[in-house]
Amino acid sequence: MLTAIIDYESGNLHSAQKAFERMAGETGGGEIVVTGDADVVARADHIVLPGDGAFPACMAQLKGHSGLYDAMVEAVEVKGRPFMGICVGMQLMATWGREYEDTAGLDWVAGEVTKIVPEDAQLKVPHMGWNDLVLEAPHAIFEGIETGDHAYFVHSYHMVVADQAQRLAHVDYAGDVTAVIGRDNMVGLQFHPEKSQSAGLRMIANFLGWKP
Repeated sequence: MLTAIIDYESGNLHSAQKAFERMAGETGGGEIVVTGDADVVARADHIVLPGDGAFPACMAQLKGHSGLYDAMVEAVEVKGRPFMGICVGMQLMATWGREYEDTAGLDWVAGEVTKIVPEDAQLKVPHMGWNDLVLEAPHAIFEGIETGDHAYFVHSYHMVVADQAQRLAHVDYAGDVTAVIGRDNMVGLQFHPEKSQSAGLRMIANFLGWKP
């Protein structure tokens, strides 16, 4: 089995690569590659889209790599390959991003990405640090995970989903903040699983073994 972590020059992928390699080694999860090669993405069994930075810049970078965007979309939409979006990689799954300018997303999970506006003025944006997950729906990614498990967040924008059934978990920070989204063969994590210690590593292992 081959898992492709897409490298489109949008963030440091070293931590993610090491975490996925570790869990693949512990679970027999196959080969992990970090790649910007469309042909590798096209033949991958699992696909991971990380992302750091602003929504418009990340989408432009993804589309700016020859054939990469199309290969990813075909693998996920047509071939049904399991997909995980991480941080901005999750946000790109939305219909629209409202960061700086309106930018069309992948529209895999209907909704829009908007700035976090705290109800409590003492809460700072970005939302940065550890927070407790509140699970809302069962999913294979949550095997061995419980409400109250910690995840590590760094973000100023969050996804507001149109269909609450596609929001799988949230955290409490200035109100409900979407933490996990998903449908069919797609799942997105607003937090960084590679930095979320045991809970994050467990979700990576679950993803590597996921067969939607």
